[in-house]
Amino acid sequence: MALTGRTALLAALGALVVGLLLPSAAGIWLVTGAVLLAVVADLVLAAPVRSLRFGRGGDTTVRLGEPATVELTVTNPSGRPLRALVRDAWAPSAWRPGTAEAASRHTLTVPGGERRRAVTVLTPTRRGDHRSHRVTVRSLGPLGLAARQGSHLVPWTVRALPPFASRKHLPSRLARLRELDGRTSVLTRGQGTEFDSLREYLPGDDVRSIDWRASARRTTVAVRTWRPERDRHILVVLDTGRTSAGRVGDAPRLDASLDAALLLTALATRAGDRVDLLAHDARKRTAVAGCSAHEVLPAFTDAMADLEPALHETDMRSLVSTALKMAPHRSLIVLLTGLDAAPVEDGLRPLLPLLTKRHEVVLASVADPRLDALAAGRGTLEAVYGAAAAEQTRADRRATADRLTRHGVTVLDAPPAQIAPALADTYLALKAAGRL
Repeated sequence: MALTGRTALLAALGALVVGLLLPSAAGIWLVTGAVLLAVVADLVLAAPVRSLRFGRGGDTTVRLGEPATVELTVTNPSGRPLRALVRDAWAPSAWRPGTAEAASRHTLTVPGGERRRAVTVLTPTRRGDHRSHRVTVRSLGPLGLAARQGSHLVPWTVRALPPFASRKHLPSRLARLRELDGRTSVLTRGQGTEFDSLREYLPGDDVRSIDWRASARRTTVAVRTWRPERDRHILVVLDTGRTSAGRVGDAPRLDASLDAALLLTALATRAGDRVDLLAHDARKRTAVAGCSAHEVLPAFTDAMADLEPALHETDMRSLVSTALKMAPHRSLIVLLTGLDAAPVEDGLRPLLPLLTKRHEVVLASVADPRLDALAAGRGTLEAVYGAAAAEQTRADRRATADRLTRHGVTVLDAPPAQIAPALADTYLALKAAGRL
């Protein structure tokens, strides 16, 4: 049971009646009895809450930061009309800060034997599964003095997927891919390219591409066009260990790595290559392999939705072993991890020969742009010390990258806004050079 503000107002009016007209014990009992009688009558006439039936519908997935619509259907099987306040409760991370109270509450009037629908708009602020908690209904009586109240479990799950903010870079990289693929007038030829077709010679074409036998059968000079090899294998390895939990700006490093992996996957799939995914820290967290071209990006996005950094060191030996099992033949292995000196020197660098012996390896790391701001600091003692620490950190990362490069690894170290396009450009450069 719940009392409303009208009950308090009625009690205050009754106190005035007692004070002005009936200043006696009998007056108090009379007014109190009248108020109680009105409250009991309101409760009796209110529609029952326990017999209500509920249904759900609407979105089950949404990109992080975008709105999701969830419908709640309330059916009133009783003969009394339902005048209700409904609270559709979800976890706090399902709403934008400060909007939960207004977005979760609805006012419904459901005649007897009918049903009505309430729409709840969620805007998740964290990746992963967001589950409804419970639906609380407060059924008001016709006088609005009191209400019956009860809660029901009406399960529903909305999965918040990675936002894929880097998809804005995809059109420009696809244009570059079409150039590499021989579909435009700009043609490249690398040691791993495949013959595509013949066309008429144009001024400026490389004379080494002239096909003299084909030209002898024609009245014009014919040149060969080339395209990069297709159906190459790419394995994207996400390090979800302790270093991925470090926050750069408002998000952990892992979020920027996920975004870079999605852009690379979208680009490589359009290029005709096969892409698999491995997420690993102390153990294998998830793996996606063998998906068709139209299934791979949704599968990756779904697998990444509930990935969270683990607050312990990554077992690099297990990670490399699992990666080699998933890539038994020559592949491009893209390792999204940190460039901190200790984990790389103690864990990854001794195992690199196992990877670089057969595979092309790219290591992409998310840099902190605050280091540049700290390194430029001057004027106060604290700023000078901060600049020295930032320069030392940058020097350590450059030294670690140089050591990895000497082992045959292509190293990228870029801030969150640039890591995804930088990784896509590296993939296109490797493809143009025929190194896949």
